[in-house]
Amino acid sequence: MPMVTAPSQALALAIAFAEAHETPWTRNPLLEPQRFGVHHDDPPPWNRLRGPVHERGPCSGVVWHRGVEVASWGQPARSDQTFSVAKTCLALLAGVAHQRGLLPDVDRAVSNDLPGIGFDTPHNAPITWRHLLEQTSEWEGSCFGLPDQVDRWRKVAHDPRPAGGPKGGNRPLHAPGTYWEYNDVRINQLSLALLHLFRQPLEQVMQDALLQPLGAQDAFRWEGYDDAWITLDGRRMPSVPGGTHWGGGVMVSARDLARLGQLLLDGGQHKGKALVPEHWVRRMNESVSIAPFYGWLVWLNPEGRLFKGASARAVFMQGAGGHMVWVDPELQAVVVTRWLDPAHQAGFIAMVSSALRSN
Repeated sequence: MPMVTAPSQALALAIAFAEAHETPWTRNPLLEPQRFGVHHDDPPPWNRLRGPVHERGPCSGVVWHRGVEVASWGQPARSDQTFSVAKTCLALLAGVAHQRGLLPDVDRAVSNDLPGIGFDTPHNAPITWRHLLEQTSEWEGSCFGLPDQVDRWRKVAHDPRPAGGPKGGNRPLHAPGTYWEYNDVRINQLSLALLHLFRQPLEQVMQDALLQPLGAQDAFRWEGYDDAWITLDGRRMPSVPGGTHWGGGVMVSARDLARLGQLLLDGGQHKGKALVPEHWVRRMNESVSIAPFYGWLVWLNPEGRLFKGASARAVFMQGAGGHMVWVDPELQAVVVTRWLDPAHQAGFIAMVSSALRSN
């Protein structure tokens, strides 16, 4: 862990603001299931959990500035479910696959590399790895019992476009690469494809390739749905989701999320070694042509409009329930929040940005 210093008065005020605005989600989803998660918003019969959920901790987080931890609050070492922050973990693992020669060309059709796993229909055959990383694949089908239709007309908080129709509606599909839509089913299909590339559980790849070299100190799990298992090379393995939309997903601490954020800030380098290729990280941070607010499974901040207070070069990992990893090259900062009410995220960003700029 980087050297820890005491927070400035301005950062202390930002922390107090965060702690005063914890997400309204219950801390115990087993006792109050209707007050936890996002699956309730899905049309039936898809509005139910497919994997485990767990008790959560309080509003927590850390601020790293120039590689030094300058603030922490709550329980920064507690591992909690992190929802769609897991999507960025998939982008990083795709970079590891690229580095190992398992994914040499992002513009190659997935069906050419991995026939027989759901990319062989006339509509899906042209889908490339780039399309999956951009969320422009328009993949059609079901992944472990969840059809892509459940995510059609999906609307999320940081998507600046108006909703086009009811969630789960039968929106006509476009050609792969021509329409951007935030989703989870197609992300789960990307996870399945990466599992076939690595041919070992993604939880283990994440541990060995990234978390252990980064010095992660807290418990890490990547849980799948109850029925999302496949057999590869005679081994039974979970195909893990890229979020916690229907339960499961990545369980990680705020401090270890900061380590991943610092890896992005440092261009994939750690202690002189490229854990992820620099050109891969650079491409993750570039805008999708038809969705300039998005990169490769990260949110961007073009012209500083989407996340006011953060710099225009800032990159965000975002997850439901108030999870944020804010990586800001201009500020030389990594800021992690857990369970911060999203309605107050903008106020928190502004306070932290002001504190760091005056430091």
